[in-house]
Amino acid sequence: MKIILTEKIAKLGTIGDTVEVATGYARNYLLPKGKALRWSRENLAVFESKKAELVARQDAAKSKAESQVDAVKNVKFHMIRQAGDTGHLYGSVSSRDIARLLADAGIHVESHQVLLGNPIKTIGAFDTKIALHPDVIVPVKVYVAQTADEIDALVAGKILTFGTKKAEEEGEPKAEGEDKTAAPAVEQPAESDGTDKKPARKKAAKAAESDETAKEPAAEKKPRAKKKTETEE
Repeated sequence: MKIILTEKIAKLGTIGDTVEVATGYARNYLLPKGKALRWSRENLAVFESKKAELVARQDAAKSKAESQVDAVKNVKFHMIRQAGDTGHLYGSVSSRDIARLLADAGIHVESHQVLLGNPIKTIGAFDTKIALHPDVIVPVKVYVAQTADEIDALVAGKILTFGTKKAEEEGEPKAEGEDKTAAPAVEQPAESDGTDKKPARKKAAKAAESDETAKEPAAEKKPRAKKKTETEE
Protein backbone atom coordinates (compact mmCIF):
# COMPACT_ATOMS: atom_id res chain seq x y z
CA MET A 1 0.00 0.00 0.00
CA LYS A 2 1.23 3.50 -0.82
CA ILE A 3 1.19 5.89 2.13
CA ILE A 4 2.38 9.34 3.24
CA LEU A 5 4.29 9.33 6.53
CA THR A 6 3.14 11.90 9.07
CA GLU A 7 6.07 11.21 11.43
CA LYS A 8 9.52 9.66 11.27
CA ILE A 9 9.47 5.86 11.31
CA ALA A 10 12.71 3.95 11.83
CA LYS A 11 13.86 2.04 8.74
CA LEU A 12 10.92 3.43 6.78
CA GLY A 13 11.22 7.20 6.30
CA THR A 14 10.64 10.65 7.73
CA ILE A 15 7.75 13.14 7.70
CA GLY A 16 6.29 13.69 4.22
CA ASP A 17 7.91 10.64 2.61
CA THR A 18 5.76 8.56 0.27
CA VAL A 19 6.53 4.87 0.75
CA GLU A 20 5.15 1.45 -0.08
CA VAL A 21 4.36 -0.87 2.84
CA ALA A 22 2.49 -4.10 3.44
CA THR A 23 -1.27 -3.59 3.47
CA GLY A 24 -1.67 -5.23 6.87
CA TYR A 25 1.07 -3.08 8.42
CA ALA A 26 -0.61 0.06 7.13
CA ARG A 27 -4.18 -0.88 8.08
CA ASN A 28 -3.40 -2.43 11.46
CA TYR A 29 -0.75 -0.06 12.74
CA LEU A 30 0.32 3.01 10.74
CA LEU A 31 -3.07 4.39 9.75
CA PRO A 32 -4.92 3.77 13.07
CA LYS A 33 -2.01 5.27 15.06
CA GLY A 34 -2.00 8.43 12.90
CA LYS A 35 1.54 7.77 11.73
CA ALA A 36 0.60 7.87 8.03
CA LEU A 37 -2.08 8.78 5.51
CA ARG A 38 -3.22 6.65 2.60
CA TRP A 39 -1.70 8.19 -0.50
CA SER A 40 -4.02 10.21 -2.69
CA ARG A 41 -3.98 13.67 -4.22
CA GLU A 42 -6.48 14.85 -1.62
CA ASN A 43 -4.42 13.46 1.32
CA LEU A 44 -1.26 14.91 -0.15
CA ALA A 45 -2.89 18.34 -0.04
CA VAL A 46 -4.06 17.67 3.55
CA PHE A 47 -0.54 16.76 4.58
CA GLU A 48 0.91 19.95 3.08
CA SER A 49 -1.62 22.03 4.98
CA LYS A 50 -0.73 20.31 8.27
CA LYS A 51 2.99 19.84 7.71
CA ALA A 52 4.07 22.61 10.10
CA GLU A 53 1.84 21.19 12.83
CA LEU A 54 3.17 17.66 12.27
CA VAL A 55 6.79 18.83 12.39
CA ALA A 56 6.15 20.67 15.66
CA ARG A 57 4.54 17.54 17.12
CA GLN A 58 7.53 15.48 16.01
CA ASP A 59 9.96 17.87 17.71
CA ALA A 60 7.93 17.73 20.92
CA ALA A 61 8.00 13.93 20.87
CA LYS A 62 11.76 13.96 20.43
CA SER A 63 12.22 16.38 23.34
CA LYS A 64 10.07 14.17 25.57
CA ALA A 65 12.09 11.11 24.59
CA GLU A 66 15.36 12.88 25.40
CA SER A 67 14.02 13.77 28.84
CA GLN A 68 13.38 10.07 29.55
CA VAL A 69 16.87 8.82 28.70
CA ASP A 70 18.21 9.00 32.26
CA ALA A 71 15.09 7.34 33.63
CA VAL A 72 15.53 4.41 31.24
CA LYS A 73 19.21 4.07 32.18
CA ASN A 74 18.27 3.89 35.87
CA VAL A 75 15.81 1.04 35.36
CA LYS A 76 17.07 -2.34 36.55
CA PHE A 77 16.30 -4.77 33.78
CA HIS A 78 16.34 -7.82 36.07
CA MET A 79 14.23 -10.78 34.99
CA ILE A 80 13.72 -13.72 37.36
CA ARG A 81 12.81 -16.86 35.41
CA GLN A 82 12.76 -20.61 35.98
CA ALA A 83 15.30 -22.62 33.99
CA GLY A 84 16.56 -26.16 33.49
CA ASP A 85 19.92 -27.64 34.50
CA THR A 86 21.51 -26.40 31.27
CA GLY A 87 20.40 -22.78 31.78
CA HIS A 88 17.62 -22.83 29.19
CA LEU A 89 14.50 -20.97 30.30
CA TYR A 90 11.08 -22.54 30.71
CA GLY A 91 9.66 -20.00 28.30
CA SER A 92 11.40 -16.79 27.25
CA VAL A 93 11.85 -13.06 27.88
CA SER A 94 10.28 -11.05 25.06
CA SER A 95 10.24 -7.39 24.07
CA ARG A 96 6.75 -7.23 25.54
CA ASP A 97 8.09 -8.32 28.94
CA ILE A 98 10.70 -5.56 28.83
CA ALA A 99 8.08 -3.00 27.81
CA ARG A 100 5.98 -4.04 30.85
CA LEU A 101 9.00 -3.58 33.10
CA LEU A 102 9.47 -0.07 31.73
CA ALA A 103 5.78 0.66 32.24
CA ASP A 104 6.13 -0.33 35.90
CA ALA A 105 8.88 2.32 36.13
CA GLY A 106 6.55 4.93 34.60
CA ILE A 107 8.06 4.83 31.10
CA HIS A 108 5.49 3.84 28.51
CA VAL A 109 6.79 2.34 25.28
CA GLU A 110 5.38 -0.13 22.81
CA SER A 111 6.94 -3.56 22.42
CA HIS A 112 8.28 -2.71 18.95
CA GLN A 113 10.31 0.08 20.56
CA VAL A 114 12.31 -2.57 22.41
CA LEU A 115 14.90 -3.55 19.82
CA LEU A 116 15.50 -6.99 21.24
CA GLY A 117 15.30 -9.04 18.07
CA ASN A 118 14.78 -12.66 19.11
CA PRO A 119 13.34 -13.51 22.56
CA ILE A 120 15.83 -14.38 25.30
CA LYS A 121 15.76 -18.13 26.04
CA THR A 122 18.75 -18.67 28.34
CA ILE A 123 20.18 -17.40 31.60
CA GLY A 124 22.68 -14.59 31.16
CA ALA A 125 23.27 -10.89 30.43
CA PHE A 126 22.04 -9.47 27.12
CA ASP A 127 22.50 -6.13 25.34
CA THR A 128 19.50 -4.48 23.72
CA LYS A 129 18.20 -1.00 22.93
CA ILE A 130 15.10 1.05 23.71
CA ALA A 131 13.93 3.36 20.92
CA LEU A 132 12.19 6.17 22.78
CA HIS A 133 12.13 7.97 19.45
CA PRO A 134 13.65 7.19 16.04
CA ASP A 135 16.39 9.69 16.90
CA VAL A 136 16.69 8.76 20.61
CA ILE A 137 18.02 5.21 21.12
CA VAL A 138 19.07 4.08 24.61
CA PRO A 139 21.33 1.01 25.02
CA VAL A 140 20.49 -1.16 28.02
CA LYS A 141 21.53 -4.53 29.45
CA VAL A 142 18.99 -7.16 30.47
CA TYR A 143 19.91 -9.69 33.18
CA VAL A 144 18.05 -13.00 33.30
CA ALA A 145 18.53 -15.52 36.13
CA GLN A 146 16.69 -17.83 38.51
CA THR A 147 17.40 -15.94 41.76
CA ALA A 148 18.31 -12.46 42.95
CA ASP A 149 21.76 -13.77 43.97
CA GLU A 150 22.40 -14.99 40.42
CA ILE A 151 21.30 -11.59 39.10
CA ASP A 152 23.83 -9.91 41.41
CA ALA A 153 26.53 -12.28 40.14
CA LEU A 154 25.72 -11.38 36.52
CA VAL A 155 25.74 -7.67 37.31
CA ALA A 156 29.19 -8.16 38.90
CA GLY A 157 30.42 -9.61 35.61
CA LYS A 158 30.50 -13.28 36.64
CA ILE A 159 29.53 -16.08 34.26
CA LEU A 160 27.05 -18.66 35.51
CA THR A 161 27.72 -22.29 34.55
CA PHE A 162 25.17 -25.06 34.23
CA GLY A 163 24.88 -28.76 33.46
CA THR A 164 28.04 -30.71 32.64
CA LYS A 165 30.41 -27.78 33.10
CA LYS A 166 29.08 -27.09 36.58
CA ALA A 167 29.37 -30.76 37.57
CA GLU A 168 32.96 -30.92 36.33
CA GLU A 169 33.93 -27.80 38.27
CA GLU A 170 32.40 -29.19 41.45
CA GLY A 171 34.15 -32.54 40.96
CA GLU A 172 37.64 -31.22 40.27
CA PRO A 173 38.64 -30.43 43.89
CA LYS A 174 37.54 -33.89 45.04
CA ALA A 175 39.54 -35.62 42.33
CA GLU A 176 42.67 -33.71 43.32
CA GLY A 177 42.19 -34.59 46.99
CA GLU A 178 41.81 -38.27 46.19
CA ASP A 179 45.03 -38.31 44.14
CA LYS A 180 47.01 -36.69 46.95
CA THR A 181 45.95 -39.26 49.54
CA ALA A 182 46.10 -42.29 47.27
CA ALA A 183 49.55 -41.68 45.77
CA PRO A 184 51.62 -42.44 48.90
CA ALA A 185 49.63 -45.60 49.62
CA VAL A 186 50.41 -46.97 46.16
CA GLU A 187 54.10 -46.05 46.14
CA GLN A 188 55.08 -47.59 49.50
CA PRO A 189 54.01 -51.18 48.75
CA ALA A 190 55.64 -50.95 45.31
CA GLU A 191 59.08 -50.22 46.86
CA SER A 192 58.86 -52.99 49.47
CA ASP A 193 57.76 -55.55 46.87
CA GLY A 194 60.78 -54.83 44.69
CA THR A 195 63.28 -55.38 47.53
CA ASP A 196 61.70 -58.55 48.97
CA LYS A 197 61.28 -60.58 45.80
CA LYS A 198 64.98 -61.61 45.30
CA PRO A 199 65.60 -63.00 48.84
CA ALA A 200 62.31 -64.88 48.69
CA ARG A 201 63.26 -66.56 45.41
CA LYS A 202 66.68 -67.58 46.78
CA LYS A 203 65.09 -69.11 49.89
CA ALA A 204 62.60 -71.04 47.77
CA ALA A 205 65.38 -72.40 45.52
CA LYS A 206 67.47 -73.54 48.51
CA ALA A 207 64.46 -75.23 50.08
CA ALA A 208 63.75 -77.09 46.82
CA GLU A 209 67.36 -78.32 46.60
CA SER A 210 67.36 -79.58 50.18
CA ASP A 211 64.13 -81.46 49.59
CA GLU A 212 65.59 -83.25 46.58
CA THR A 213 68.76 -84.30 48.42
CA ALA A 214 66.73 -85.55 51.34
CA LYS A 215 64.55 -87.74 49.10
CA GLU A 216 67.42 -89.46 47.25
CA PRO A 217 68.86 -91.48 50.20
CA ALA A 218 65.44 -92.67 51.17
CA ALA A 219 64.87 -93.98 47.69
CA GLU A 220 68.16 -95.95 47.74
CA LYS A 221 67.56 -97.54 51.12
CA LYS A 222 64.23 -99.05 50.16
CA PRO A 223 65.62 -101.45 47.49
CA ARG A 224 68.44 -102.59 49.85
CA ALA A 225 65.89 -103.45 52.49
CA LYS A 226 64.06 -105.66 50.00
CA LYS A 227 67.28 -107.59 49.07
CA LYS A 228 67.87 -108.52 52.70
CA THR A 229 64.48 -110.04 52.99
CA GLU A 230 65.09 -112.18 49.89
CA THR A 231 68.29 -113.76 51.23
CA GLU A 232 66.68 -114.45 54.50
CA GLU A 233 63.94 -116.40 52.74
